[in-house]
Amino acid sequence: MAVELIYETHATTTDNEDGISTGWLPGELSAAGHRQALELGERRRADGLAAVFVSDLHRAVRTARIAFPDGYPPILQDRRLRECDYGDLNGSPAALIAERRARHIDEPFPGGQSYSQVVAATRAFLHDLVKGWDGARVLVIAHSANRWALDCLLDGASLEALLGEGRSAWQPGWRYTVPDGF
Repeated sequence: MAVELIYETHATTTDNEDGISTGWLPGELSAAGHRQALELGERRRADGLAAVFVSDLHRAVRTARIAFPDGYPPILQDRRLRECDYGDLNGSPAALIAERRARHIDEPFPGGQSYSQVVAATRAFLHDLVKGWDGARVLVIAHSANRWALDCLLDGASLEALLGEGRSAWQPGWRYTVPDGF
C-alpha cells in the first residue's frame, strides 16, 4: 500500500504581505491568512483525512488549528516539516533570500541550514509516515521548502530547477503518493 499525502502551505502571514522571509521565526497570520485557514478547513473537511501533520512553527500550527478547531482529524506537529532555516537571515527581505537561494542547495545559510538538509529531514519524515500511516490519506501543512522537497523526493524534480524557478503559483493543495517502503 502507500500513503496519499495532500500538501497545503500555511496561510498568509503578515511577513508574507510585507515581503519578509520568516524562516524559523514564528510568523503571525494576517487577516487574509485567517480567512485562508478557515477555507482550508472547509476544503479538506470531507477528504477522509486520518491525520494532519504540521510544521511546529507557529504560523503552520495556527493554520491547522483554525482549519480544524475541533481537533479532528488529529493535528500532529513535526519539526522535520519546518521551513528552511535562513540562520542569520531569518526575517530578511524575501528578495534577498530569493537572490541567494541557489547558493544554498548544499551550503547552509550562515548560521542556518541548506535546502539539501530540508530534503533530508523531509525524507526522514516520509520514511516514518509510511511506517505508521500505510494506506491512509493525510494532510501536511508546511512551507515552500517542504513542497520543493516533496517534489524532489516523490516526483523526481531537482532542487536546482525548483530553486531556479522561484515561487510557483498558489493552488489549493498538491497531491503526492508516498510508496510503501519509502
